[in-house]
Amino acid sequence: MDKTKAINRHGFLWEIKHNRTLYLMCVPGIVLLIMFCYIPMGGMYMAFTKFNVVDGIFGSPFVGLDNFGYFFKGNPYAWNVIANTLIINFWGLILGTIMPVALAIFMNEIRNEPFKKVTQSAMFFPYFLSWVVVGAILYGFFTANFRIDRRTGELITTGANGVVNRLLMTFGQTPVRWYAEPKYWKPIIIIADVWKWAGYNSIVYMAAMAGFDGSLYEAATIDGASRFQQIMHLTVPMLKPTVVVLSLMSIGRIFYGDRGMIWGVVGNNAAILDAVNVIDTYVYSSMRSMGFGFSTAIGLCQSVMGLIMILFANAAAKKINDGEGLF
Repeated sequence: MDKTKAINRHGFLWEIKHNRTLYLMCVPGIVLLIMFCYIPMGGMYMAFTKFNVVDGIFGSPFVGLDNFGYFFKGNPYAWNVIANTLIINFWGLILGTIMPVALAIFMNEIRNEPFKKVTQSAMFFPYFLSWVVVGAILYGFFTANFRIDRRTGELITTGANGVVNRLLMTFGQTPVRWYAEPKYWKPIIIIADVWKWAGYNSIVYMAAMAGFDGSLYEAATIDGASRFQQIMHLTVPMLKPTVVVLSLMSIGRIFYGDRGMIWGVVGNNAAILDAVNVIDTYVYSSMRSMGFGFSTAIGLCQSVMGLIMILFANAAAKKINDGEGLF
């Protein structure tokens, strides 16, 4: 009898009764989660239909896997936009991890507090800029207003050139028509993306370093370790769990492209759009002709592929890092 009472005391009803205030505080968040995350999952059925507004999601004609088949088989642009998305996101993930970690370590080493605060504010500023503003800044750097005389071969400037072309002309080099040369724009997009987010992402790593045990650094200093040795053998290994978690979360979105970034930087420039066109920009531009069923199908593919990628990456991380992963 006493044993039964002890079990009931730690059962579900006992837990609800004695912690009802905490559970009531969770109710608004749970309701919002159900309303905006789980109920909309029923809309995935749209991916298998030729959706129209009159018939609704469940009344529209069922077409099976036709929406998926059109994207992967009947579409000449599909593999190009998939490759662009993976290339941009892969290098964005690599550089977007290295740069914030490096910035966080550099900021942690600064001892002048006023200079540190000013630098942190300046480093964080690009995060607040919209991609339209970033695109305007890049236009100021890469705009080209010149032509080459066909008879003499001389360079004739027809207007103000951007900063990069002026530098090239200063050193006796021929300026480049950047907005007509698609081969340059993947690196430009990747660098712009890293520049915009590096300061913001570094805050997470600085917060993690704030919780490091200072006695470890004191002991290392007493043992004669230099600042560089302390960074390599203390700071970096202790940052590794945070890097692993954030990297795994980024891998889950590796099939998603930033439509705002592409349109803000490149716009509707047909000369270079194919070189940086990602899945999201392609779906957005084709949604008017293909409908919501097609765009839902592509979004479902992105989610499934992201799930597969994060499962494999998490398994690899746990194997490499002695069981240390996202889940």
